[in-house]
Amino acid sequence: MTAVEPTSRRAWFALVPLLIGTFTGTVNNSVVNVPMTEILADFDVSLAYGALVVVAFVLAFAVLMPLSGWLGDRLGHRQVFCAAMVLLAVGAAGAALAPSLPLLVAFRALQGAATAAVLPGVMVLIAAMFGPGSRGRALGFWAGVNGAGQAAGPALGGLLADWVGWRAIFWPTIPLALLALVMALRLVPRGSARPIPLEWRGALLLTLSAALCLGSASLVGPLGLSSVAVWITAAGGVCAGMGFVRVESGRRDAFLPPGLLLEPRYLRSSIAVLTQMFCLGATLLGVPLYVTQRHGVATATAGLLVLAMPLAMAALAPLAGLATERLTPRIALRTGLVALVLGQVVLTVQLGIGRPPDVLVIVNLAVVGAGVAFVQTPAAAGSTRSRAGQRGSGLGLFNLLRFGGSALGASWVGAVAGPDSSYGLVFGVCTGIAVLGLVGSFAGRDTAVVSKAGEAEAPSAEAAAFR
Repeated sequence: MTAVEPTSRRAWFALVPLLIGTFTGTVNNSVVNVPMTEILADFDVSLAYGALVVVAFVLAFAVLMPLSGWLGDRLGHRQVFCAAMVLLAVGAAGAALAPSLPLLVAFRALQGAATAAVLPGVMVLIAAMFGPGSRGRALGFWAGVNGAGQAAGPALGGLLADWVGWRAIFWPTIPLALLALVMALRLVPRGSARPIPLEWRGALLLTLSAALCLGSASLVGPLGLSSVAVWITAAGGVCAGMGFVRVESGRRDAFLPPGLLLEPRYLRSSIAVLTQMFCLGATLLGVPLYVTQRHGVATATAGLLVLAMPLAMAALAPLAGLATERLTPRIALRTGLVALVLGQVVLTVQLGIGRPPDVLVIVNLAVVGAGVAFVQTPAAAGSTRSRAGQRGSGLGLFNLLRFGGSALGASWVGAVAGPDSSYGLVFGVCTGIAVLGLVGSFAGRDTAVVSKAGEAEAPSAEAAAFR
């Protein structure tokens, strides 16, 4: 993809609605975490079933992202982004008015499906709009807003639930989504549709594999790890994944050639964000549950407690972008993973031995936020520079792994956390996952980015519109 002039002022203006849409979508992922106790009481259900309110969003979001990436390539990424903003607002209104848990879960899934169309397209647009000299900074803002939205959700949800009631947590989504829609229609170039065929067997198998694997994880809470349904669903996901590799290997019209997924840039980035989002998802749900259920802390206070993470992400996002441009992305990535490991180790000790002073928890959550900031930006840069990242479906899979990791983290907490559970175990496993991400960041050596046998890739319609 040929980038436009990195100093283009119009590109920076066009970035604003994309960031608003990104924040609006991702904040909805975690906005229900802190008010979960009130939601459980209102519908009279256990945490195992209530966790589906979290998992439904992330499951629909993650599973549909590869297909949404292809849809953006086919119809134009601005067009898909605008449609997603409309659906996101509709889903928020439905969730706020839902009279039962099943309907709340359904509208949360609609919100997740809408957000699935946002992130791959935004990454494609940023890669087209910004050249190498400024792309790291643009992706730094994107990653900071993305992470801040993910982590600011608990604070926003806690405050609104405490002041107005848990249903109020969904209302701010509507004006934000409509603002992003109006600004995108005015500032982001329309682009043009590209007649990209859909290799439906590969797309179906990849979607089915993701749905079954993440669905299996979400069933652990309600059914338990020993449930036959959990293991049958997981086995089905693995078989579908193997079928995807077999069907897509060697095809010229592949939905996403499996060989591209092993390119070091893409592989390192994917492993890093999968493990990082597992830890983030577990922390955003586990810490509020620990202080509200175990120690009776008010939901608003719990939300403010975890606010240290989004503040650290927002403050360090520009620095992470500069580090990605000035240093090698690998150094920035590994720095973030080291901070993430350190933060999870301290959480394991802090919450495993009793309630520590709030100031120590806040400081440690800021360290976790710093780790997230320094992982997301270089990982996003690495994925867009890879051959798989030249495809909307490839960036869709990258984001599937990101938020699939969040779903797995939330499912892990939902399965093992409770009033009498060991939170040392909860975050001890998170520590191990973070270590695996750090080890994975050393995978392979970089290769040149080309599109076809060394040919330069043609500029996208969005990039051409900025010239």
